[in-house]
Amino acid sequence: MATPRIPGTDPDVVELPCGEEVPVPHFDLGMRDFDCACGERHGVVMDIHPPSRFFPPEVIEVLESMIEPADGTEFGTHHLLGLVIEEFPKQVVDANVAANGRIGCQYIWVSQFDSRRLHHVIVELVVELMDHAMSHSDDDSAKADFATSLDAFDVDAFVDRYRDERDLDYPA
Repeated sequence: MATPRIPGTDPDVVELPCGEEVPVPHFDLGMRDFDCACGERHGVVMDIHPPSRFFPPEVIEVLESMIEPADGTEFGTHHLLGLVIEEFPKQVVDANVAANGRIGCQYIWVSQFDSRRLHHVIVELVVELMDHAMSHSDDDSAKADFATSLDAFDVDAFVDRYRDERDLDYPA
């Protein structure tokens, strides 16, 4: 008979947003998507994945210089995923898998949506963050330039192009 436990407390299992429980060794460092028994494909991100998975290095440099995380750490992937969790709390799970030690990372995030949609969401949220920051600027010229750039920015086109350049949609 199985021993009852509190969901999310087993370091050898990740409970996905769909409710499926997956053994930690089913994930690996190169994984972007997980083809789940529920029939869906879930986006996977690990703490060792750099923020450049989602943005070019020059954008990351700007974010690092402008954002001072409250936790005292350098802006990184965990902050990007924090934005997503804040917006979609029931569609992203995070798990501390450090105690397991089998996949070489400490944290893993798995989303209800696939990696491409997750990438799109992250870009949208960062653009919203930047737009909000610009709204506090005293420089009307900079605000106008940013608004013009924002009007011309196509999130889907950016994500598609960046994923193609980085070869992030490789076969499973």
